[in-house]
Amino acid sequence: MAEPNHLLEPVLDWYAENARDLPWREPGASPWSILVSEIMLQQTPVVRVLPVWTEWMERWPTPAALAQEPPGEAVRHWGRLGYPRRALNLHACARAVTDRHGGEVPSDHATLLTLPGVGEYTAAAVASFAFRGRHAVLDTNVRRVLARAVQGEEYPPKATTPAERRLAARLLPDAERAPVWAVAVMELGALVCTARAARCADCPISDLCAWRLAGKPAYDGPARKGQTYAGTDRQCRGRLLAVLRQAHGPVPKDTLDVVWDDAAQRERALDGLVADGLAEVLDDGTYRLPG
Repeated sequence: MAEPNHLLEPVLDWYAENARDLPWREPGASPWSILVSEIMLQQTPVVRVLPVWTEWMERWPTPAALAQEPPGEAVRHWGRLGYPRRALNLHACARAVTDRHGGEVPSDHATLLTLPGVGEYTAAAVASFAFRGRHAVLDTNVRRVLARAVQGEEYPPKATTPAERRLAARLLPDAERAPVWAVAVMELGALVCTARAARCADCPISDLCAWRLAGKPAYDGPARKGQTYAGTDRQCRGRLLAVLRQAHGPVPKDTLDVVWDDAAQRERALDGLVADGLAEVLDDGTYRLPG
């Protein structure tokens, strides 16, 4: 097993040379802009997030600016990022920050966890990247790097375990470097130590990596199934929601019916959108975005 303290300097040096120039990493990035980026980046690649994040920051540069809009506007401008409940979470988060915290994103990790849609990872990321806190930031990329480099395993467990949290805490450097370490490991996982094709020749810790030194043993856990999209309820929901986003008022039911052939699946997806608060059905049977 690689000694954890051997990983720090090579990873930080690599990051200093290879970090992507992303607007939410700029020195002047506001805590709100960082929070928005973290929620948008959940299960979504940077290339898709950048244009939507930029539009949001121009339109809603503060939590108060978003809070005064109806939630449907957040859903409308979420575009095609997927998992649109995140847009509702961000809207609810903006209202909570505005109403309970004077319009300022809280810096305290425990308080961040009380915000709508903010979980363990997001709270740690915002506390670290926006407020320079010393927290273990465990996203999918970080977990994969640590699984390989330290544990000698190709992939981490499906859900974050207490052992992973203890390992991440043990790896944390001093308070000054902890936020940089967190984002550096994340970047290494995103660009080099990727899930499907690890570029070990380009890795700054390849000579320390327990997985590589063990001959890259194949993952022997439960089958890892790739996500399907075509023909799923999720795709159907996306088609229906796209119609509502593009409309400038309520949409007749027959306008929604034509976008998906399977009537039972379409009705199930439409009911799901209403139940999730992503759509509203009016008294006359038309549909619209919430609010």
